[in-house]
Amino acid sequence: MSDGRLTTRQVAEVLGVKVETVYAYASRGLLSSERVPGGKGSTFDAREVAALSVGQRRRSPRAPSPVPGLPPIEPVIISTELTLIEDGRLYYRGRDAVELAERYGFESAVGWLWGVGIEPGVELRAPADLVAGLRRSAATLPAATRLPDRLRVSAAVAASLDPLRFDLRESTVRAAGAALIAALVEALPGPPTPADASLAARLWTRLSPAPPPPGAVACLDRALVLLADHELAVSTVAARVAASARAHPYAVVSAGLGASDGPLHGAASAFAHRMLAEVLAAGDAVPVVSEYLRTGRPIPGLGHRLYPQGDPRGASLLAALGQLPGAESVLAAVDAVVRAAGGHHAPAAEAANVDLALAAFAHLGQLPAEAGEVVFSVARTAGWLAHAMEEYREAPLRMRARADYIGLRPED
Repeated sequence: MSDGRLTTRQVAEVLGVKVETVYAYASRGLLSSERVPGGKGSTFDAREVAALSVGQRRRSPRAPSPVPGLPPIEPVIISTELTLIEDGRLYYRGRDAVELAERYGFESAVGWLWGVGIEPGVELRAPADLVAGLRRSAATLPAATRLPDRLRVSAAVAASLDPLRFDLRESTVRAAGAALIAALVEALPGPPTPADASLAARLWTRLSPAPPPPGAVACLDRALVLLADHELAVSTVAARVAASARAHPYAVVSAGLGASDGPLHGAASAFAHRMLAEVLAAGDAVPVVSEYLRTGRPIPGLGHRLYPQGDPRGASLLAALGQLPGAESVLAAVDAVVRAAGGHHAPAAEAANVDLALAAFAHLGQLPAEAGEVVFSVARTAGWLAHAMEEYREAPLRMRARADYIGLRPED
């Protein structure tokens, strides 16, 4: 201990947890860390650690009554080798996700997440009979069905078309997952695409009837890589819970898609898209931001509690958008929102996150408002399946939570 700072191992000893759990606490904003100057590792504020330790003891649930023949249910700490959020950066299996997105495409990122190598990555192709079955099912949906809802339907239908879906060996899960990711895209309305086109190129044709402007597919590819995983976000927790019950990969993806439907998660970019449309129409961000503040609504697309200094995914995608033709007005609107949200304080406390960057991309490419949600869901399917493969190696049904009952007692 020095100057009120603790090393990672000291924090683990104080809290009685593993070192990996300390990093998890930091990634969730429960502890703030600082890099050791000129060295490796991080240090933590001893006062924050003490407060967290007291909170743990105060809120620890009552021990459950033992059940004959079954081990007691213990709180679950999810260890993972997949994703780390630390010091304002995002890493996939130890590689910086932003650098990965700048150098490689989505297929390579999936290969890296799935543990099969970054080159050549994973071939994301779907069998013709699977695509045909999904398109027949999609044809029965009302024409106004939203694209994200079509993804949810396709995941369920794809499960019914795979009689071997309960084969949970990793090689089988990877093969089924690669086909499912491709099929989710191919089942969306749109024209046929060349067999050798990347997944990003195929997805563009499902989001826009117009040909992509120069560089747009590369930006879409970057967005897919940046969104492939994000540690234990709520949809990923839902996916891992399903996997802990040994649900098949299609059900795991359906669980993730269900959790991502909320306005605070996968659908968040649609709200940022709407706000950005208002700013572009008004030509000024101040009255739009002012109206959000007046009505008590949060300003969408700003800040992220895991990135106090700014979301690196949003910064990377916005930097790529800056290379597209005609990007000046959209990026100026994004900058104006950030500055207006900062009020009389400069610089603004919260920078644009990946949801606002997705909204800007949709506006720049003249894509529908739901495009960001589709990109999120397609990309995150790779992460959900990576977590499922990891969870399949653990003891089944370990994700059983315990309730801290505060209602009427039986004796009362």
